[in-house]
Amino acid sequence: MPLLKWSVRGLLSGILLWAQKWDTLVVVETEYGVMRLQLFRQTFQHRANFFKLAQQGFFDGTTFHRVVPGFVIQGGDPNSKDNDPTNDGLGGPGYTVPAEIYPTLKHERGAVGAARTPDAVNPQRASNGSQFYIVIAEKGTPFLDGAYTVFGQVLEGMEVAEKIASVQRDARDRPLTNIPMKVRLERHKIKSLRKRYGNAYRL
Repeated sequence: MPLLKWSVRGLLSGILLWAQKWDTLVVVETEYGVMRLQLFRQTFQHRANFFKLAQQGFFDGTTFHRVVPGFVIQGGDPNSKDNDPTNDGLGGPGYTVPAEIYPTLKHERGAVGAARTPDAVNPQRASNGSQFYIVIAEKGTPFLDGAYTVFGQVLEGMEVAEKIASVQRDARDRPLTNIPMKVRLERHKIKSLRKRYGNAYRL
């Protein structure tokens, strides 16, 4: 009976998803250009939280405080807006988001993942409430699969992420010059997204 219950629930979920006509993209604006991100419905808690923070303007003025060529760029820490570079990477909105780790969502190039504290102090692998990273490694970072929540992907603007990763940085991988972002949401018809991005856009 439980199996039937979950099968029916999955079928209904699929029908509702198919019936939807609109989706929301995240637009990250920087001095190096614009990136458009799709957040996955499957990771609904991360998606809803990111949308909420974006609507509140939480990310505006935060910086990409960690850039590692051939690996990732990371941002979304409110501490990065102050004048103390040593506390970058330690801040957040004051809460975590439960892990939503799925084997089908992998750390491929362009994956958007949630930063978190180490297993030793965070065995549940809960995500930081605001810090996120974008994978820029050509072959992805599969060694992170199963350990961090992947909740989105870059649909447009990977060249921007590469530019950000190539800036001069210090020994802690912090850019020598701040790279602030502005984040907004953008509504599109799913039909137009499929036409624009093809199979890269995931339903």
